[in-house]
Amino acid sequence: MMSPQEIAPYGSWRSPITPTFITSLSGTPIEIQLSGDYIYWLEMRPQEAGRYVLMRRAADNSIDDMTESDLNVRTRVHEYGGGSYAVHGEVIFFSNFSDQRLYRLEPDRPPVPITPEPDVPVGLRYAECQVTGDGSLIICVHEKHGKSSDVSNELIALPTDGSKPAQMIADGHDFYASPRISPDGKQLAWLTWDHPQMPWDGTELWAATLQSDGTLSEIRKVAGGPEESIFQPEWSPDGHLHFISDRTGWWNLYKERASEVIPLAPIEADLGVPQWQFGLSRYAFLADGRIVCVYNLDGLHHLGLIDREEGTIKSLEVPFTAILYLRSNEDNSLYFVGGNFHQFPALLRMDVDTQEIETVYRPPGELIDPGYLSVPESIEFPTEDGLSAYALFYPPANQDYSGSPDELPPLIVFSHGGPTAAARTFLQTIIQYWTSRGIALVDVNYGGSTGYGRVYRERLRGKWGVVDTADCVAAAKYLVESSRVDGEKLAIRGGSAGGYTTLAVLTFYDLFSAGASYYGVADAEALALDTHKFESRYLDSLIGPYPEAKDLYHARSPIHFTENLSCPVIIFQGLEDLVVPPSQAEIMVNALKAKGLPYAYLAFEGEQHGFRRAETIQRCLEAELYFYSRIYGFELADPVEPVVIENL
Repeated sequence: MMSPQEIAPYGSWRSPITPTFITSLSGTPIEIQLSGDYIYWLEMRPQEAGRYVLMRRAADNSIDDMTESDLNVRTRVHEYGGGSYAVHGEVIFFSNFSDQRLYRLEPDRPPVPITPEPDVPVGLRYAECQVTGDGSLIICVHEKHGKSSDVSNELIALPTDGSKPAQMIADGHDFYASPRISPDGKQLAWLTWDHPQMPWDGTELWAATLQSDGTLSEIRKVAGGPEESIFQPEWSPDGHLHFISDRTGWWNLYKERASEVIPLAPIEADLGVPQWQFGLSRYAFLADGRIVCVYNLDGLHHLGLIDREEGTIKSLEVPFTAILYLRSNEDNSLYFVGGNFHQFPALLRMDVDTQEIETVYRPPGELIDPGYLSVPESIEFPTEDGLSAYALFYPPANQDYSGSPDELPPLIVFSHGGPTAAARTFLQTIIQYWTSRGIALVDVNYGGSTGYGRVYRERLRGKWGVVDTADCVAAAKYLVESSRVDGEKLAIRGGSAGGYTTLAVLTFYDLFSAGASYYGVADAEALALDTHKFESRYLDSLIGPYPEAKDLYHARSPIHFTENLSCPVIIFQGLEDLVVPPSQAEIMVNALKAKGLPYAYLAFEGEQHGFRRAETIQRCLEAELYFYSRIYGFELADPVEPVVIENL
């Protein structure tokens, strides 16, 4: 018989989802690769300072770490990385985080660097390596950092044994991505784009004849332009080039045949995603020529089988709301990472014909009793200009507690980063950390988020700091007006671009009573002048060209309007962050100090953009909870290390 629930104030509920538990879990398996009888993937381990480990499962189901504890398989191309390793037979090539050199790892031998030590520390970087069929050459994206702030990107070819220097095979564009070698080894396809476009704004797809020495000839443009985003070019087993394009307003799949581009299965749903990282895979060819894809519909992932004769996508019923990194092999098996709102993502194998699914690898860690999990409700709510926006609403959930009938829970509005991104659709322990303590959370897919087509994505064009903030405010008001949450206890939190939205909401609206910014942007102009190459012109589309739109940058920057701030803020910052430098956080902290508002500031040595170390993540979660407990006046179920809150 189930024990009766204890009635206790929201925020004070005891939960098994502790910061220590959260950081004991390894990260989601990513970057699946198949080679022979082996399955490879990367796993991020917070308990090992956020190190990425290359893992392998063999035909006998044994699982091994392929990289030793002094290695971290992670590239820093574009700063966000991805595409960090490649496999040819049983030979592995990978980028090591500490020096960014490429290494060759053969069975029963130590890894050997095959690229030179750069003159500038970590100044030569490599991503998305593709090995030619004979195993002699690597084609990859190369990023060079000079002694000044100059950064150049190109495609290179280098011998897999490191016996000769790399040679440039394509340059002249600001960015390169997704090199793909055809099955017969005679053609290469790749993507490019130029400032001020981001890859979700406009890219170009190129193809060329690939010579035996790695050089290219007969280069031709296949598709794309400044208003068409191309994603994931791939060669089918019979040698036809496929790619995802949003030319209709939706990222759909296309095929090139006899120089003609043919849509395969038109659908008002997105197959593509924003290319923040390399190595993403949203469709895969089965050995018999069929294509399996992931499409995003109403903010959730669906698995589909493309019928090329009928031009339709048949939905494959699977119990997952998040599906990532599709791969397939010769026996028509599909490999992918799948998860849902009550299940951690795992590496899975599916027989497409029978739709039977088996677990290849599930990261170690205790399962969470469903009684402590909040399952979100997809909500659509009215926002400015007569439009609607979307969110995932997580009510408080804890089988041991309930709130008083005359009390409503506090609400945290979560503003995702990017801002060209979307709310995650699998089990988020950090969200459950809050809901299992009696705090509701709404994860907002504000205008500009992906998964709802290009028109929705472009709502943010020129209106960053306007549309996103209005939608976050509208989500909170919608939940207050529907009597789901306490209108006097509204907080907002976010990281990176979500941190900017958080600070902008707290500056330009007076609805919220607390906020938490993780490495958030306070001064848009400073970001335009001081960030890495990949995002150095991002704000052209989000706000306007700089310096022509300097007045807009000033008007959208919270730092210039700190007199409007009227509630407590806690700020977290990594001191080695090159995307949003610490100066951004320090500017805001000084303003809060001068205004006399309650604030706390926690800065972390060794952390970059996005915290990866277990001790940092634990400290942040406990500090943020402590901060809210002091602001909203609820007692904590468990003691935590106090945070110095100035001006309280």
